[in-house]
Amino acid sequence: MSWTDDRVATLTKLWADGLSASQIAAELGGVTRNAVIGKVHRLGLSGRAKPANTSARKLKTAARSGGTYNARPRALRTTGGRTAPSAPTRTIIEDIPMPVSKKLNLVDLTEKTCKWPDGDPATDDFHFCGNTPKEDAPYCEYHCRIAYQTATDRRRVKRAANG
Repeated sequence: MSWTDDRVATLTKLWADGLSASQIAAELGGVTRNAVIGKVHRLGLSGRAKPANTSARKLKTAARSGGTYNARPRALRTTGGRTAPSAPTRTIIEDIPMPVSKKLNLVDLTEKTCKWPDGDPATDDFHFCGNTPKEDAPYCEYHCRIAYQTATDRRRVKRAANG
């Protein structure tokens, strides 16, 4: 595949319209997402405009979130190192008491310890739960309930928080 003047013009228009590199690759045909990204950089095109229709992105996000879990707790997620991680939120699980942390270090973790992180990894008091995990899970029962939430559970918690 070669980048003809027509294909470059189409790429430039679609990029300015806010399409993603994947969408542009599909539209052009015979080119990968990475090829589109490379060409955009070589052409020196500015950042994309905000897409007019974000419903496709919302549908993808909704499809991915249904019953899946986030392997990294919110306290450890970052935005590319630009900001500090958000403070962890304490979730109260009504029918399971919150376990007392055994405050294990990373080197003390085994397959028989809960690997739920607690605190900021950049501080000295960062540690892991260390309690007995559920069978075939990395976390104890309490932390599994936090990590593995169905979409229905998340909606209920969000409604309760919004009042």
